[in-house]
Amino acid sequence: MLIDVLPEYGVYALILALALSLLQAVVPLIGAWQRRPLWMAFAQPMAWGQCLFLSLAFVALALGFLFNDFSVDYVANNSNSALPWYYRLCAVWGSHEGSMLLWSLLLSLWGLLVSIFSRSLPRDMLARVLGILGIISSGFLLFILLTSNPFTRTLPAAPSEGADLNPLLQDPGLIVHPPMLYMGYVGFSVAFAFAMAALLGGRLDAAWTRWARPWTTVAWAFLSLGIALGSWWAYYELGWGGWWFWDPVENASLMPWLVGTALMHSLAATEKRGTFKSWTVLLAICTFSLSLLGTFLVRSGVLTSVHSFASDPSRGIFILALLGLTVGGALLVFALRAPQVKSPVSFGWLSRDAFLLFNNIILLVMAITVLLGTLYPLILSSLGLGSISVGPPYFNALFVPLATVLCLFMGLGPLSRWKRMPKGELIKRCALGALVALVVGIGAPLMVGERPWHVSVALGLVLALWVAMTSLRDVAASLGRHGLKGPARFSRSHYGMVLGHLGLAVSIVGITLVSNYHVERNVRLNVGQAVEVGGYRFKMTNLADVPGPNYQATRATLQVTRDGALIDLMHPEKRFYTARRQALTETALDAGLTRDLYVALGEELDNGDWALRVQVKPFVRWIWLGGVLMALGGGLAVWDKRYRRPIRRLGEKPS
Repeated sequence: MLIDVLPEYGVYALILALALSLLQAVVPLIGAWQRRPLWMAFAQPMAWGQCLFLSLAFVALALGFLFNDFSVDYVANNSNSALPWYYRLCAVWGSHEGSMLLWSLLLSLWGLLVSIFSRSLPRDMLARVLGILGIISSGFLLFILLTSNPFTRTLPAAPSEGADLNPLLQDPGLIVHPPMLYMGYVGFSVAFAFAMAALLGGRLDAAWTRWARPWTTVAWAFLSLGIALGSWWAYYELGWGGWWFWDPVENASLMPWLVGTALMHSLAATEKRGTFKSWTVLLAICTFSLSLLGTFLVRSGVLTSVHSFASDPSRGIFILALLGLTVGGALLVFALRAPQVKSPVSFGWLSRDAFLLFNNIILLVMAITVLLGTLYPLILSSLGLGSISVGPPYFNALFVPLATVLCLFMGLGPLSRWKRMPKGELIKRCALGALVALVVGIGAPLMVGERPWHVSVALGLVLALWVAMTSLRDVAASLGRHGLKGPARFSRSHYGMVLGHLGLAVSIVGITLVSNYHVERNVRLNVGQAVEVGGYRFKMTNLADVPGPNYQATRATLQVTRDGALIDLMHPEKRFYTARRQALTETALDAGLTRDLYVALGEELDNGDWALRVQVKPFVRWIWLGGVLMALGGGLAVWDKRYRRPIRRLGEKPS
């Protein structure tokens, strides 16, 4: 049968994809160097072919999961015949080997999209971009074939049953979270490729930024959505009710997001004014480098995390070598080429240029802060100097003040003009927004009255309102002057910026309120008993054993009331997965826009009592709502008309 030989076809497809990626890496770059049009034309068909063969390999692995081919090691270790079919399919990227195949497939997809939507680029520029993407793809395909082959077989003694997918990953969040995160990680390789192509071709002008900017924004939007989905998954799946714990793998996604945010704003300044040319290229290199570093941390076995995939040191050495070669080569080209680039454009300290620069510096310092806190324990341990843990106190003590300053400058940016601006006019523009933010931010917690007033709550609300008010000022002013026709004067890119800033403001409100006002109690209950938490009464009315497709569960029923009125019936579970011999808590949520009720069923105690964690979490959903708004803002900005102009017009002054 065809299914019996699909793993071999998958390996052949990977080998062919590697061959095409090597051709894509070598021939177009030599062609661009020697001005050979035929050699440069190799880039596009090689990118298409590579994507085709990687798609075939991915389909072959997916069919192995779907039809329970346990002769494949990866399928046997991560699936089970009792596993629902949809979890069997998403188990393709549920562990290390499959996730790397997905990574390479998405990288080839980005290359395919660049080759299709950038056909009007100068031929040598497109050849260099696709050639650099070919180099990156070759490295990862070599990594897969040499250390992480997902098609390795156990023959002739293939197991009759699989070990099952990690219960933590048997969740709808697994279906969308990793692909979104990887799309962001891999997408920054396109910005890196454009930056390196511009350096190699000596074209650090508005043209390369105009083309790199939408790709960067799309990657940033995907990464924003991926991080938000990961936070949401950790919140409800791990049973502790937290949305961010400064876990090293969480930090691995946060660092490229911070530097990618700086890159996105720096590209805007370079495109509009021709400033920060070298700085923008360096940020592109740093963003992609941090994406590779995140790959190393997750897959090298140097750290322990519920998010990490692998514990094979040989894989870590390979990725570290790939990281060193890629980053080292890029920095060498930057060192040789960047000094030739001049940015003669000047600007004053009170200007949008200056505020963007300040924001970029702060974002970079924030990323370095996270990087040091993540790597310092690993470095100490590797040197035999002891073992320490760097946790939330370190990150909160440094990250929160930096974020506060960032928000202040973020509000000043939209209010200011490019190049320079009179101090009096800037103060006039700031006055109303600052006054409203201060009055409402300080007064709102006093008006509620249910909880004590906190300085941290007032500060968070003031910052959120400041960012929101300053972002909306121009639109509101135009609406006042020109009526309903006023907002039509702004581009989609402008509205994308507004929506992105509003998303950050919404997330700040959620983070502030849930961090200071959440209520949590660890209790023990039996059927018929009740407890009051945060003004809500939780009464356990039933306990029952419930069979699942590949687990047995104990399900509690809790009746939730407030002031005698029924709010909800909640059903937390304690599941035992038979194949893995592993227990897992399945939380119950009563979700709302202004609060979540959260119940996690723990262990059975004496006398038939059960341990429960009961929490009331105000405005927690605003954290992820803000992330979605930021991602939508990025998507709206990419939809701007000027990004669809022909490449021959790129030399003109940006509008």
